[in-house]
Amino acid sequence: MADNEGESHLSAATSMAATVSSSSTSSLQTQASLPHSSNFFFVWREFLWGALAGGFGEGMMHPIDTVKTRIQSQAILRGSQHQKSVLQMIRTVWAADGIRGFYRGVTPGFTGSLATGATYFGVIESTKKWIEESHPSLGGHWAHFLAGSMGDTVGSFLYVPCEVIKQRMQVQGTRNSWSAVISKSQSGKIPGVQMYGYYNGMFHAGRSIWKEQGPKGLYAGYWSTLARDVPFAGLLVMFYEALKDLREYGMKKWTLDEDYQTNNALDGLVLGGVAGGLSAYVTTPLDVIKTRLQVQGPDLRYNGWFEAIHRTWMIEGMKGVFKGSLPRVIWYVPASSLTFMAVEFLREKFNGGLDNKEEEFANISIRRDL
Repeated sequence: MADNEGESHLSAATSMAATVSSSSTSSLQTQASLPHSSNFFFVWREFLWGALAGGFGEGMMHPIDTVKTRIQSQAILRGSQHQKSVLQMIRTVWAADGIRGFYRGVTPGFTGSLATGATYFGVIESTKKWIEESHPSLGGHWAHFLAGSMGDTVGSFLYVPCEVIKQRMQVQGTRNSWSAVISKSQSGKIPGVQMYGYYNGMFHAGRSIWKEQGPKGLYAGYWSTLARDVPFAGLLVMFYEALKDLREYGMKKWTLDEDYQTNNALDGLVLGGVAGGLSAYVTTPLDVIKTRLQVQGPDLRYNGWFEAIHRTWMIEGMKGVFKGSLPRVIWYVPASSLTFMAVEFLREKFNGGLDNKEEEFANISIRRDL
């Protein structure tokens, strides 16, 4: 009888231990699954923040981009070595087209920037983690460079057609301005160049280019775009992260306040601008070639990337290769500042609240398992 009672108590204890163990295991499994779901949601938040920041930066800085595009395309559209400086081009655009001339092509530019910003920041976060975890030897700045390059490559499939449409609309200006260019090309004043018709808007431009040149027209300069944007995107992230590390090192070394809190939005504003300016200047020659390949019409002045860089170098030298570097840097410093500031602000403003909600949901799930 005593033995039966002992066995009964032992069986009950074993059953209770099994129940607690099962509950604990279930709880641990729930907790183990949380980081994965949290990281997955974090990536999609980065897509959203990147899209908003990219569109914001493009909308603010489009007029400067218009000036840069017109300066770089002068050799094709004018057929003359007497080309305008930045200030001369600003006066020319204003005199011919007014304020509308500076915002020509803003719709495809904004659309492309939404796509690029989303993929750039969204892919960067997941790629950085994947590289650092699976290839530790490529961690640090190499991981940042590769992540930025991958993020931009993914976005290029939508970004490049938008860029082609944007730049063709930028060089056109108003209908009267473009009519004058067409008249010069037809009269032989611009030898060997046939100009395309005037585009009424983004979709009209896309249909016209597709009808005249097919997908090759919409993806004109695709490889030159990648040749410019992949190193630019990689350098931008690498410079930005390196500057953040340098700033943190300086603050730890020189400040006596152990509770010092960094302002991420301010970091984005200042360090993002510096990183954008450096990256933009270094990759200017690649931007010149890309722009000239994309704005030329059906009668090709350059048959490819290598011919474009060779002829530009032989005819115009170093000055031609770095043409438009000043407005490019002027554009990218504030554009990068605004973009990184917006991303850091959105992360700081909303990610904390969303993380708290995820943590509350996780705790509820764990308590239910118990």
